Amino acid sequence: MDPILVLEQSLNGLQFGLMLFLLAAGLTLVFGIMDMINLAHGSLYMIGAYLAAAVAMATGSFWLAVAVAMGGTAVIGVVLEVTLLRHLYQRDHLHQVLATFALILMSNEAVRMIWGPTALALDPPPSLAGPVELLPGLYYPAFRLVIIGVGLLVAVLLYFLVSHTRLGMLVRAGASNREMARAMGVRVSLVFTIVFAIGAALCALAGAMLGPLFAVQVGMGESILILAFVVIVIGGIGSIRGALVGALLVGMVDTVGRTFLPMWLRAVLPPTVASNLGPALASVLIYVLMAGVLFWRPQGLFPARG
Repeated sequence: MDPILVLEQSLNGLQFGLMLFLLAAGLTLVFGIMDMINLAHGSLYMIGAYLAAAVAMATGSFWLAVAVAMGGTAVIGVVLEVTLLRHLYQRDHLHQVLATFALILMSNEAVRMIWGPTALALDPPPSLAGPVELLPGLYYPAFRLVIIGVGLLVAVLLYFLVSHTRLGMLVRAGASNREMARAMGVRVSLVFTIVFAIGAALCALAGAMLGPLFAVQVGMGESILILAFVVIVIGGIGSIRGALVGALLVGMVDTVGRTFLPMWLRAVLPPTVASNLGPALASVLIYVLMAGVLFWRPQGLFPARG
């Protein structure tokens, strides 16, 4: 097996995993801390990608587009939380699923009305459009390296925010016992709104960074939302550390499986059968991983406290 190919696909898995982490971090905070199942989380990812593409086309600045997408999506997230989602915290999960599924449909139609049904193009900055030679013979896209760096930076900042700041302490207090936190003077509703805004901004960051790699199109949030839920189940609901580890595992298994599994199958099966069977089995691997983790640790790898 070509070691250069192995290294390249490992970097691809790391990059994809860190972007999944940006989505899963906000989702696990909302799910674990607020006990809220938010199926519309993927819609915030889609909205962030569309805002970034629109601003980039209007201004020509990719980084300005990322900043505007994060800010705009955070505002949209706050409006949603204050006007609708806040009233669902005390409802059962069925009501939350139905309400947020309706938000998916409404968001898709709103995006289609504003930007049309055609996918938008979002190009990386020209300075990052080319490859970088990491090792002799190993050329890797500069923009993907930036994505890895952004993901690692956000992971460190989130861990510090949750574990070593007053806001993180208030978040943990509100998650552990809302009524006692309120009795101690904590404005739990404000803390939850801030958490939701942070999660929405992270969704937008993931959408803006992945936009140049995938199509910016209506419904793009649904497929990646499934992977984000797999990540938080593997890592442990409510755990930032678990979200990071789970995202890296899913990113590696998905990327490496799609690349190497068809190659391995061709060694024992006819090429036509291997070509058809390989991608199908590769897409199942992450769910096999989830099932294995849940069998071994039903609460996830790092439950409760991240």
